[in-house]
Amino acid sequence: MIERKPVVLVTGASGFVGRHIIPMLAREGWSVRRAVRRPDGLDGEVVIPSIGPETVWRTALADVDAVVHLAARVHHKREEHADDLYRAINIAGTLQLARSAAEAGVRQFIFISTVLVHGRSNRGRAPFSENDILTPRGVYGVSKAEAEAGLKALASETDMKISTIRPPLVYGAGAKGNFALLTRAVNLGLPLPLGAIRNQRAFVAVQNLSSFILHRLAHPDPVSNFETFLVADKEQISTPEFISRLARVSGTRPRLFRVPPRLLSSLLGMIGRQEAYDSLLGSLELDISKAIATGWQPQVSLDEGLRLALLAQDP
Repeated sequence: MIERKPVVLVTGASGFVGRHIIPMLAREGWSVRRAVRRPDGLDGEVVIPSIGPETVWRTALADVDAVVHLAARVHHKREEHADDLYRAINIAGTLQLARSAAEAGVRQFIFISTVLVHGRSNRGRAPFSENDILTPRGVYGVSKAEAEAGLKALASETDMKISTIRPPLVYGAGAKGNFALLTRAVNLGLPLPLGAIRNQRAFVAVQNLSSFILHRLAHPDPVSNFETFLVADKEQISTPEFISRLARVSGTRPRLFRVPPRLLSSLLGMIGRQEAYDSLLGSLELDISKAIATGWQPQVSLDEGLRLALLAQDP
């Protein structure tokens, strides 16, 4: 008799992290069911037009052993009714999926949260750890923190194992946001006024985030039904050093010049981009010892992660 492969449902399957983790799951022996908004014609697809408090997951969750919930509302804070959208998708939608999964007999649920539940910077403080009191910033961070609280309550009522992962900036081939902007600036040889910055920041290669998800699926906690993890690369370096490493692997020279950090902060505040100071120029150090204690190790170094990020082809 042929043994059935374990089935994992991945939401946000066509997104940046989803496109990286799905081949890794398949190589590890999982049968992957891809939740997508629009069909791509690939195997294992199930169409979920929208995620919210009324989403029906019954068909998608049939015979599923684990869920990796990547889908979320991001980068729309200036949109009309943004708060309502974040709450509907990131909070109510997540909890609707998790409750449906528990009712369907799913054994494990992996939720990708964000380090922003801790805030944007730990300047002057110890590295963030899982035991810190949360101080989320922005509607996205607040929505993820509230979703975490709801999942923790659900875990106390069911037998489903729930793991929450809080990554910092995730970089890799196909990444958007600040990483894409930095890569474009370095490749164009644009001068960047960041040479005087002396911070320490955590980053995580998409390969390392994906490998921790796989490790967690293979090694669920035997006792606790709810655990939270900070996951990052081992090296935590300054923003100028990150740019210099990025330039080196891309075969260019970084064009960094020195502007006093206080002046940069004032300029960013004048144009309404003070959050950019925290996101790029402030410190964001993470204590990843809890993740390491599970037996996981980052799969790639920061330099190797950057090299893979600049490969022309997606995984």
